Amino acid sequence: MTATREPRAAPKVGLVSLGCPKALVDSERILTRLRAEGYEISPSYEGADLVLVNTCGFLDSAKAESLEAIGEAMERNGRVVVTGCMGGEPENITKAHPNVLAVTGPHQYEAVMAAVHEHLPPAHDPFTNLVPPQGVRLTPRHYAYVKISEGCNNRCAFCIIPGLRGDLVSRPARAVLTEAERLAEAGVKELMIISQDTSAYGVDLKYAESEWRGRPVKAKFFDLCDALGELGIWVRLHYVYPYPHVDQVIPLMAEGKILPYLDIPFQHASPRVLKAMRRPANQEKTLERIAAWRNTCPDLAIRSTFIVGFPGETDAEFEELLAWLEEARVDRAGFFMYEDVAGAASNDLDGQIPDAVKRERYARAAAVQERLQNARARRLIGARVEVLLDEVGPDAAVGRTKWDAPEIDAKVTVTGGTRLKPGDVVKARVLESQGIDLIAGLGAARR
Repeated sequence: MTATREPRAAPKVGLVSLGCPKALVDSERILTRLRAEGYEISPSYEGADLVLVNTCGFLDSAKAESLEAIGEAMERNGRVVVTGCMGGEPENITKAHPNVLAVTGPHQYEAVMAAVHEHLPPAHDPFTNLVPPQGVRLTPRHYAYVKISEGCNNRCAFCIIPGLRGDLVSRPARAVLTEAERLAEAGVKELMIISQDTSAYGVDLKYAESEWRGRPVKAKFFDLCDALGELGIWVRLHYVYPYPHVDQVIPLMAEGKILPYLDIPFQHASPRVLKAMRRPANQEKTLERIAAWRNTCPDLAIRSTFIVGFPGETDAEFEELLAWLEEARVDRAGFFMYEDVAGAASNDLDGQIPDAVKRERYARAAAVQERLQNARARRLIGARVEVLLDEVGPDAAVGRTKWDAPEIDAKVTVTGGTRLKPGDVVKARVLESQGIDLIAGLGAARR
């Protein structure tokens, strides 16, 4: 006679993920580790035995949001482990919330798991606790973020990321491509390639080769993009600095191997302001390079971010930015009013701009960009476009074109389709525009 033992209930962990897509990938990696060790993921505070809060610490406003999220988790659950960028300032977290169980820094996966093990030991059963090959993700099934490196070698005056996440550490090409291939095999239709400085990929590895699909692939921006283009799905590039070697990737976009989309954080147009920002690749011939890119790939879309009210920014330099926007025809843009961040070099610069002036400049820049983006949307009326569907309702579906990233760019509402599902790519004719968004009618079979 053998004794039987009731299986112990799997411990449940809740997760609050704040900040940028890079932090989201960190959260996905943590969740994958948790599921591999037998933890269940709770969708609510009340159902969790412990809550992880992955924080953001890029701006003071983001830190305030992180502290508020930690406070909410403490109030509604009481057992909280903190990680992420703000985890690099444990004294500020424990000062505000002294009863958190543990605080770890950004991408410190082993420390996070050690804290969870200490306060909520696993009940692992290798026969029932299975993790899909592509890992656990927080995005919909049809798109995913792939992080190709951690950290950054740049020392921009307004940024504290290198202090939080360290210098550039690239993943081997084989690791990136294997992850991307598994995601494609699992049904992902779009990959967003992210890092702190995507176009610097592989510098720290001296572009070392690793084997993928029976051949060597260099850990180099172009080589990685070329290989990713073999997967037959949408590949979108984010956080690309305009280094000269980016020019080599534009033909891949023209050939349809990767999406004709570049997310480049230009931040400003004035050479003097860019120098004060300590921006890399702050070349004065950027407009010529953009024109050359569009000559090679006419349907290229450029997304960017800009800071207004940087210390010392004059009225003339702001006007220079507005004129640059008109000439560059940036397709998508976000604007931020400069704010001091603890530890940033820009805090000590002379010429701090009054808040009222920042707000006025922000409103003017946003108005110029809105006019440019709305005009671009109107030019698409009558065109046939491919749309990747994100949501499907009873009367219409909502998706995006190849020129639009999820949650930050324009949307397309598609009417007239039946038996559609998220992740389908359909061809539709644009009927009208509503601001930057489009209304389109289904005009071809889905694939």
